Amino acid sequence: MALSSKTRLRVRYSETDQMGIVYHANYLIWFEVGRTELFRELDLPYTQFEEQGLGLAVIEASCHYRKPSHYDDDLVIMTELDYLSARSARFNYHVYRDEILLAEGKTVHVFVNTEGGLANVRSYAIWTRLQEIKEKLYK
Repeated sequence: MALSSKTRLRVRYSETDQMGIVYHANYLIWFEVGRTELFRELDLPYTQFEEQGLGLAVIEASCHYRKPSHYDDDLVIMTELDYLSARSARFNYHVYRDEILLAEGKTVHVFVNTEGGLANVRSYAIWTRLQEIKEKLYK
């Protein structure tokens, strides 16, 4: 069972190129917005990771663009937590305008400590909450 979230956003003018189409890198930013909101909905905002000296570093990102998005489009970013362990997490994303799929992608992350080294979150207090989320994910 995947855990998911829906985030609405409106395309800003600064996110488009000279042709009026959303610049491709903005989708990765929107993926981050979706991830942040998903964690917030799970009552686990990124600030809780940071307070414990943890971060989530992106080690892989991909996006498949299906249809263009334009200035002032009202979009929905569907974010799904697909995998979670004490060392990494994987998310899937779908970007829609109305019912039209505009883009889909994924990101893979590893947990890192304040020095940027790989971290096993089992040794951090936040693991209790992550373990609860993991149990929901794999029900």
